Amino acid sequence: MIDPLLEIMRRLRDPDNGCDWDKVQTFRTIAPYTIEEAYEVADAINREDMLALKDELGDLLLQVVFHSQIAADSGLFDFGDVVASICEKMTRRHPHIFGAADGSPGWEEIKAEERAQSGQSSALDGVALALPALLRAQKIQKRAARVGFDWPDKAPVRDKLLEELEEVAAATSDAEVHEEIGDLLFSAVNLARHYKVDAERALVDATDKFTKRFNQIELNVAGSLQDMSIDELEVEWQKAKASASET
Repeated sequence: MIDPLLEIMRRLRDPDNGCDWDKVQTFRTIAPYTIEEAYEVADAINREDMLALKDELGDLLLQVVFHSQIAADSGLFDFGDVVASICEKMTRRHPHIFGAADGSPGWEEIKAEERAQSGQSSALDGVALALPALLRAQKIQKRAARVGFDWPDKAPVRDKLLEELEEVAAATSDAEVHEEIGDLLFSAVNLARHYKVDAERALVDATDKFTKRFNQIELNVAGSLQDMSIDELEVEWQKAKASASET
């Protein structure tokens, strides 16, 4: 079933008769679209909209095909190579399924071997720099924890978060505030990890909750919010909060 899509992309990229836009694209120029499509897949999942999910998965698949065709046009690799590579990786990472169960290496051994083969020496190598900041921080922390660099329980992590908050208050320059706020956020992500909470998902949910309550305030207030005092806004916020808890 993939062949028709591959042929469509080949025609779009044809140097002579292809689409003027598609045939001049590069890995770099379409990378933002790839990221956008991945987020739209996640959004459809979060909304539990299966029709949208089907559509967005198609858009994401198109990005894979697009990148593969750009590579093929440059003689680097093609879609078949991409499929072969992921098949080999999945087989290698599941020796208990596709190989002998006895003596099969553990996950960390497999990952360490993969890093060594790709020239990566650090346990932190391979975490994509382009990941959202919260997600990247949590993945880095998980990597460090796997090799024993971690607090033994939640208590010192909470203490560290409070310590970072005090350091924000003690900062005396914009540069120090910037650095300490970063440390505070990193510590908050680490606390989320120790509570087995996805920091990215938690912040998305908190932002959605704030948005709903703010929208409720806008509906409740007849005039402009800018004309209200902070005390009046706090009263409206508590009303919106109470209203949300009742639904």
